[in-house]
Amino acid sequence: MPDSRSAAPGPRVVLIGPPGAGKSTVAAALAGRWQLVARDTDTDVESAAGKSIADIFVEDGEPYFRELERAAVARALVEHDGVLALGGGAVLDEETQADLVDYAGRGGVIVFLDVTLAAAGPRVGFNQARPLLLGNPRAQWQALMEARRPIYERLALVCVLTDGHRPLDVAELIELELAAARRVPAGTEEGA
Repeated sequence: MPDSRSAAPGPRVVLIGPPGAGKSTVAAALAGRWQLVARDTDTDVESAAGKSIADIFVEDGEPYFRELERAAVARALVEHDGVLALGGGAVLDEETQADLVDYAGRGGVIVFLDVTLAAAGPRVGFNQARPLLLGNPRAQWQALMEARRPIYERLALVCVLTDGHRPLDVAELIELELAAARRVPAGTEEGA
């Protein structure tokens, strides 16, 4: 259940993580549990461009996609008050990182949905067209994670491993992790 204190404007929770972590489906499950609206910045980008992300990459290039993504995240952090799922690479942009740090500083909650390659593979469908996973999809995914993991971990209040869990189970795990994080005063460790 979301914190009952008066929260700063913006999403109740922002989900970050790699492709295949289940951000969109978990956002919908969590929003359903909390009777909120789920929003996905990848969907926002596709709506703004009038085409799929794969088509944006092919026709306009990754830099243009990243501009659209940056704008979609900035807008959603201000105007959305439900559960927000970010595209896996959104955190690579320094302005987006700064916006997320500001959001967290105002009491916002960022959750890193982690996943192993073995669990991500069937979810992502490495045989499908994913612009950043061309060539050797498994090696590309591993390289993406090596670059992104430190950013995900630095930005997130909590991390939840999604391997082997249904979206509703992950939503429940998020609730438990957030409850535990609220019980432990900042700068201390349990049992210390």
